Order: sequence, then C-alpha cells, then structure tokens
Amino acid sequence: MMNDIIFLVDMQSFYASIEKSANPNLKNQPVVVAGDPERRSGIILAACPLAKKYGVKTAEALWEAQQKCPHLVIVRPRMQLYIDISYQITQILERFTDQVEVFSVDEQFMDLTGCERLFGDMNTIARKVQEEIQEELGVYARVGMGPNKILAKIACDNFAKKNDEGIFYLSQENMKQTMWKLPVGKMFGVGSRMERHFHRMGIQTIGDLANYPVHYLKKRWGINGEVLSNIANGIDYSPVTTHTHNSQKAVGHHMTLPRDYETLEDIKIILLELSEEVAKRARSKNYRGHTVSLGVRGANFDHPTGFHRQIKLTSPTNYGMDLFQAALQLLNKHWDGLPVRSVGVTLSQLQSADVYQLSLFDASVEKDQLSQAMDDIRLKFGQTAIVRASSLRDGGQVFDRSKKIGGHYK
Repeated sequence: MMNDIIFLVDMQSFYASIEKSANPNLKNQPVVVAGDPERRSGIILAACPLAKKYGVKTAEALWEAQQKCPHLVIVRPRMQLYIDISYQITQILERFTDQVEVFSVDEQFMDLTGCERLFGDMNTIARKVQEEIQEELGVYARVGMGPNKILAKIACDNFAKKNDEGIFYLSQENMKQTMWKLPVGKMFGVGSRMERHFHRMGIQTIGDLANYPVHYLKKRWGINGEVLSNIANGIDYSPVTTHTHNSQKAVGHHMTLPRDYETLEDIKIILLELSEEVAKRARSKNYRGHTVSLGVRGANFDHPTGFHRQIKLTSPTNYGMDLFQAALQLLNKHWDGLPVRSVGVTLSQLQSADVYQLSLFDASVEKDQLSQAMDDIRLKFGQTAIVRASSLRDGGQVFDRSKKIGGHYK
C-alpha cells in the first residue's frame, strides 16, 4: 500500500462556485449560498473566496455574515443542480480510473495506482483533473494525494487548500515535517470535544498523538483510541470502493421547524410525517430496522433543552405507524414540555427486508401491502398525492418538504 496513489478531490466553495459559474455577473462579487432566513434556515452553506476574505464562514448565521460584508450577494440553494454537477464530476474522474468513491457531494476519492503509464506522474494527473473540471464545469478543484485515503484527506484539507497549486502529496516520509506539526484539532476524526480531551492529556499536536502510548488511548476510548492513533501515524487500510453507500447503518430524517412547536398536538404531526418519511426511505432501500431513535432540540439557545433517546422494537419494521408509535412513546416519556425547534427520527439496526419473522399479532402482511400501495401512488402521482389527514393542519410540513432536497428548495 505504500506505493498506492490515492487522490481526494475537493471542490472549492462548491455551491457558490456553481452559482458564479452559472451567472457571470457574480464573478467579482462576494457570493454566499444560504437558506431562507424567514424559515429559520438562514445558514451559510457555502461562501466564495471573495466572501471569505471578509471573514464570512460556512455554517454561520446569515445575519452575522451580512454584518461582516454588507454588500454580500445571497443566492438560495439549488440542491438538485448541485447533485447533478457532482455526478458530472464523478464522470470526469472516471476518465482516469474506474475506482472513484463519492465521499460527499463535493469530495471524491480516486485510486490511481498503476495509472501513471497512461496519464503521467501523480502531479501531472492532478493538474489534468483540475483542468478538466475547471474547463467543463467552471469549478476549481483541490487535490490531496497520499498512499492511502486518510493521508490524501488530510493533505487536501490542510495543505492543498492553502497553496497556490491546490495540490499536495502527504506521505509517510514527509508527514513528520508537515502533518505532525499541525494542531491535533486539524486531524480528521477529531472534533472540538475530543480536542479538549486531548489538550487535558497534554496532547497539543498530531505528532503528540502519534507518539502517545496507544494502550492508554485504547484503555480510555477502546478501539476508537487505536483508530485515532493510526490516523495520527498515517495508517489506513480502507480501500477506495465504489460501493461505499450501498449499505447503511441507519436511515433517518431531521427537520428544523419553521416556528417553535409548543403543543403536543403540533409535535405529533411532525413526528408522524418524519416517521412516514423514514419508513419510506427504508423501504426504498429494502431495509427493516429494530431500533427507533428520537432527537428533540429545544428552542432556547441560551439554556439548551431536549433529548436523544432510543427504543428497541419487538420485531424489525419499515412501517410508518410503527415508527411513529415508538417515537411518540419516547416523546411522552422524555419531553419536558418546553417549545421545540427541531425534531429527528432514525431507524437503525437495519437488516434486509426480504427476511423477517412472521407474526400472528402485528399484521405484517397487511402493513407491507398498505405501504406498497402508498409507495406506488406517490411514485406515480407525486410525493403529496397521498398524505395523512393531520398534515393538512397548521403544523404539517409535508407539502413544503416535498419541494426540497436535503432541507433546501430544489
């Protein structure tokens, strides 16, 4: 694996770059792609380099960004367009190798091992990748390179994004002089909470973590401690695979509400809609699940409230009302009665829907037939062709959500 050539290709300010490419009038403007502030989704999803020069950051509130840059140009997200262009980028990368792994909508891994004879050395290939994406789609790509996926990812995030070429190679040979000097919070897999833990242990840099006795890390965090140690030492055995998203551990859906939901009746409406959506997604992927989780976040940011709890079902299901009844049980038990800002429902411990234990008591066949009939109607006539009557009330969001992809309008 030391001689493998792995790329992580990342699109700079992906959403904003697409919008600027589509509209030449935006070329020299500080552009951000952001949600709708009137529906409490006014969060920066992407900021172009010009906007970032004013201090605008991804994931900050739109009003904060406007204070930093009053002449900010705000574009509403077009999620279907971004997904379509992401697919076109995959097709470009597949001209160089058939081993392309979609890591996210704007990041993709490539295994180019053995491709040097066809396209040149890895720096030449990286430049060709950049050129073809830029010429055909108007998006600038940064390329992190390494002998494995983790080093390619760290190379891209910490070095390729910050140099003029947008290309960097990170290897076992140069990581001690480069990666090990970075703050430990810059390492892939280390969030702010884990960073605080490391600081209390005297671990300030990635190099400190790499040289920390692994048995202490395993004692504290189990197998995850060993994984973190491996990452710090540039060790990663996971292959680039085209089947990354073929299997899932869970199916879920989360929604930030357009207003604070204060009554149990309103929350039950959104709970049923989310349960139906999760069940439909599970059926589309041919899954049933054993465990239902409910996450609720309160409306008060200064004094956060809410909970995240789960319940194990007696038998696996992908029927919406089963999920709803389980989620409602969790809500009745754990909700503190305070206004709610967001709700999420998740089905986990998945298994194939083809094999399950028939029961004399839960009408499994009838549930399957009813679910299939509803799915067929929605497939033929649209997602809102058949809805629960409760969704017609003020708290219902199913009609608005049907116009969105990933929580944003198409």
